Parts: sequence; C-alpha cells; structure tokens
Amino acid sequence: MADALSDLPAFPPGFRWGAATAAFQTEGSTDADGRGPSIWDTYSHTPGRILDGATADVAADSYRRYRDDVALLADLGVTEYRFSISWTRVQPTGAGPANAPGLDHYERVVEALLAAGIAPLPTLFHWDLPQPLEDGGGWLARDTAACFADYVALVLERLGDRVPRWITLNEPAMTTIQGYALGTQAPGRALMMGALPTAHHQLLAHGLAVAAIRAAGDADVGITNNHTLVVPATDAPADRFAASAFDVVYNRIFADPVLTGAYPDLSGFGLDAFPGLQSGDLETISAPLDFYGVNFYNPTRVAAASAGSEFAAAGLPFEPVDFDGVRVTGFGWPIVPSAFADVLVGLQDDYGDRLPPIMVTENGASFPDEVVSGGVHDVERIAYLDAHLRALRHAIEFGVDVRGYFVWSLIDNFEWAEGYTQRFGLVHVDFETGARTRKDSFAWYRELIARDRAAH
Repeated sequence: MADALSDLPAFPPGFRWGAATAAFQTEGSTDADGRGPSIWDTYSHTPGRILDGATADVAADSYRRYRDDVALLADLGVTEYRFSISWTRVQPTGAGPANAPGLDHYERVVEALLAAGIAPLPTLFHWDLPQPLEDGGGWLARDTAACFADYVALVLERLGDRVPRWITLNEPAMTTIQGYALGTQAPGRALMMGALPTAHHQLLAHGLAVAAIRAAGDADVGITNNHTLVVPATDAPADRFAASAFDVVYNRIFADPVLTGAYPDLSGFGLDAFPGLQSGDLETISAPLDFYGVNFYNPTRVAAASAGSEFAAAGLPFEPVDFDGVRVTGFGWPIVPSAFADVLVGLQDDYGDRLPPIMVTENGASFPDEVVSGGVHDVERIAYLDAHLRALRHAIEFGVDVRGYFVWSLIDNFEWAEGYTQRFGLVHVDFETGARTRKDSFAWYRELIARDRAAH
C-alpha cells in the first residue's frame, strides 16, 4: 500500500480527514429511550418499499455500540467524524420539549469523540423527518421549517458548547427528487414538479438553522448538497437542453439560493417564480456560511425525454441514461473520477468569491464485500477512493479551496431503499451479530491519513 500511495501529493496543511455515517442508517434501537417514528420507519415497514424487505430496526446497532465505532475512528486516525442527530430522538413528534434521553445519547457520543481527540461534525437533518410532521404536510408545509429551527435550538442548548462545526441539512435534493417527486425514497410521494415547494422549505429550514447557530455562539456552519456533473447524451440540441434543465433541477435549485440569494431561471418549466417563496426568504437562505459541503459519487448522463417515459408524461424535458463502456459500482453508478474534479472546479467557476471553502462531506462506493478468511479484500473500493482523491488533489492544484474529505462510510449500514444489499463501509458489519471487520480499504485510508500528516 505504501507504494500505491507514494506518488499522491500531500494535501494542504490542516486538511481535515474524516468518515461519515447517518443516524437512521446505523443506529438501530428505533424504539429506545423515547424515540418517535420517522418517515423512514414508516417507509421501511411498508411492504414492497425496501429491496430486500429489511428494516433499520437494528441496522449496525450503533446506538448501543457507539464506543466501538469511536474506537474504529481513533484507529483510523481521522480528525473529524460526521454523524447525524436523529430529530425523532430529540423531539419524538417533531415538536414540543426535548426528550432528555435522546440528547443524553448524543452528549455521550460527542464526549467520547472529544476524549479520543476527534472533532464531532453533526448533521442536524439527514432525511429522518418525524412522521407526525409528515402527517401534517411534511416538507410541503412551510411550518416544518419553523419546527426544524425549534429542534435545532434544543440541540444547541445541550451540545453547542462542545461542537465546533455543524451541518444543517444533508442532500435536500434527494429529499425533494426521490422522496417527493419520484416516490422512490421516504415519504414515497410521486408529485413530480409538485414537489418543488419541498426544496424551498428545506432551504428555508437551513437558513433558520444558520441563524440559530450564529445566535448560540461562534461555531462554524454549512450545508451539504450533493452535486453531479451532468453530461448530455449527444451533441444534439435537444440533449444539450435536457442536460441544462437537469442541472437546474439537481444542482442549481439547491446551490444558487444558498450561494447567490436567487433561484435559477425556471421559465423552461413554465414557472416565473419559485413555489412557496415569500418576501425575505432568500435573505434568510443565503446567510453567509463558513463552509460548503459537497457530496459526490458519480456523473449523470442525460438525454431528451423519450416519448412515453414517466419524465415526458410529467412534462419534463430530460431523462437520465446509462454511460457507455464505463465501469460501475455495485450500485450501478458510473465510475468517472475526473467528473469529481470537474464538479469542484465548476463550483469555483460558477460562484467565485461567493463560494465558501469546500468540505467534501461524502465520497465513496458500494461493492459486494464478503469476509474471506477473516478479512475483506475490497480492491475495487481502494481503486475508487484512490482515483477520486487524485481528482480532488487536481482540483486543489487548480485553485479550488477544499478543506477536508469524509469517506462514505465508516461502516456498512442500512442503505435506504436498497436495504442491506449495498455496502459502502471501510468496516464490514455482520448485520446478524453486529460484528465489525476492518476491510483492506480501512488500512489503506489509515495509511493515507498517517502519510499526509507526516508530510507536514
């Protein structure tokens, strides 16, 4: 492994190395200590929704095994750990007073991390909306943003004195597109363009959370958006237009308001204003940030919507299509590391000095890992991470201000609608026993971090 890393240039001094997880995907103990139901509890318990019919009732059992996971992080040598706080543990119904046992748990996690010399980086919302709020309209309802701000204030009151950085939301695009537009993720609504208000209300929630964090102290704050490089299927004008429209829906609706204080032009979708927008909202949404979180996994190839497709039926001009001749992950996602650098450089080009320093808050790949003779030899994951870190280093050389990198994920977990069929972790989890086995990629990443630190 040393030879494989020897030609990777050192990253800038102070570069933050981390790993990431999310509460619903790892914690289990879904009925412990007063936790309430989330939309993902409802969705995963609905027959036919999860590929393997599984639930996250136990998952990786991290609610009980969090000290084991902190020990893994310490062995890995990371400087920070990105995890999420479950809204339903803090407020079981999404409103009202704090549930003390839930906050007690996250206080124990934060204290364990600090004792190990690892900075906590909590995400305040990673998709697990309390079910009672969904029953009242979910992210279609403007009131949900205000409820989120109340929840954030409760978390800050307990943990704000020990957490140096916060992430408000994770991937609002996926909540809108998969959760409310296509119905392939919780809460499973298929509203197509009728889902647009959920984008605005999530971003408003982000802005209200930023204000709460600023008022509570001097912690850094950012948001995590996932970005994809959108590639037209051909040079035909219809495909180029389709790619541009997809870029607006996937990338720009969620980045532009935060970074520029304005929504992109939606006239191509027959809209002259963003649904749900009220006076003063964009000022709240575009409050200055200390960092901008970027999740990247793969590029997206887009063609003009074909006749009879669900996209054409919904009046959308685009349709994602497969890449030709490109290796894919276990998820079937195309592996194009250069697209990672293109996304980062593109953000710099598009937003200039309005773009805060970037933190890569997720990057990784799923493969069908198995324990063989006590080990997991995940050479494909190592190749994926190596190539993407080289692309990241190239973007930094091009002048992009990237301050940190977080692998997705520390451990195998419940992969949303895919259940336990996809494994992203540096650590293999036996979902029957909870046993953790370090994969070869764990040792590779540990050595990379150690070498980079030694270089400074």
